[in-house]
Amino acid sequence: MKRINPQLAVLALTGIAVIPGCGTGEASVANEAEVRAATPVPVEIAAPVRADIFATYHATATIESDANAPVLARVAGEVVQLLVEEGDYVEAGQVLARLDGERLRLEMLSTKADLERVSGELDRYEDLAARGLVSAAMYDGLKYDVDALRARYELARLNYGYSEIRATISGVVSSRDIKLGQNIETNSIAFRITDNSELVAYLHIPQSELSKFSSGHNASLQVDSMPEMNFAATIARISPTIDTRNGTFRATAVITNDDGDLVPGMFAKFTIAYEKHEEALLVPLVAVVEEDDEMSVYVVRDGSVSRRIVEAGIRNDGHVEILSGLSEDDEIVVVGHSALRDGSKVLASNKTLDSFTG
Repeated sequence: MKRINPQLAVLALTGIAVIPGCGTGEASVANEAEVRAATPVPVEIAAPVRADIFATYHATATIESDANAPVLARVAGEVVQLLVEEGDYVEAGQVLARLDGERLRLEMLSTKADLERVSGELDRYEDLAARGLVSAAMYDGLKYDVDALRARYELARLNYGYSEIRATISGVVSSRDIKLGQNIETNSIAFRITDNSELVAYLHIPQSELSKFSSGHNASLQVDSMPEMNFAATIARISPTIDTRNGTFRATAVITNDDGDLVPGMFAKFTIAYEKHEEALLVPLVAVVEEDDEMSVYVVRDGSVSRRIVEAGIRNDGHVEILSGLSEDDEIVVVGHSALRDGSKVLASNKTLDSFTG
């Protein structure tokens, strides 16, 4: 069975392809090119919008904690009590563990007794010295002894206090490095505390991009474990020197983490907004045709399209800024322009605005 050309079928249905003959009963059929030119192409259109747009730079880095403090044992001794575990939140100064401090306590009490004895002698000699009954050298020697014993007592009291291992900063106990009954040495790491309320990331950016960045620029980041969430960050400082090994400079991004969703060690993708154009004329990037180093859009008017050369600016988040060649009153093709040519007939329907303005 002979197949019917679908273009001719469409033409016959619209009543524009077959023209009755003059008395002979014959008909003339338009060629396929004419049919294609006369058949409207279905497209979706929308108008440009005015909105702010940012120029952005993308970088990756590992999130770290800027407040990650080891807690050291100030004195040696046996661990007799553990009061916190990994994952516990602690305040600065809170007791985390206790060492056997009995020897230190006795040393403190002995020094205190010596101090009280010599202080009593100094009090008795003070009146005698005032009346000249004892030598000034003896009296001054007692004063020096009191001062020395007071210093020894304060040191002994301090060492006894160090038998309680205390948190140096507020945060979460990220590691416990001692065990109950363990004998530890002075300056051994007992715990490690991490404050995750504010995290940092060090972004290494090519020096060619240095002029685009400054402190205070806003940024956002995403992590693989929560791809649907965006977290806010700020460029807090920029290193004034270039790393000669790789030709990059270091920008420090500070991340507020009050909810505790982020943890050190996560790999993050950063988007840094370094330039803002307010009330820019924006169109969806999919509406722009790039061809032969030119950018153009198809403008719809009176059922047909005309190709319009435009000058583009910032591109971001599926949008592009139009600097020239287009006005707010124009309607452009946003879906279906792949089959269009200058002057093509179109059957247009409106594109939902929210679908491309973000």
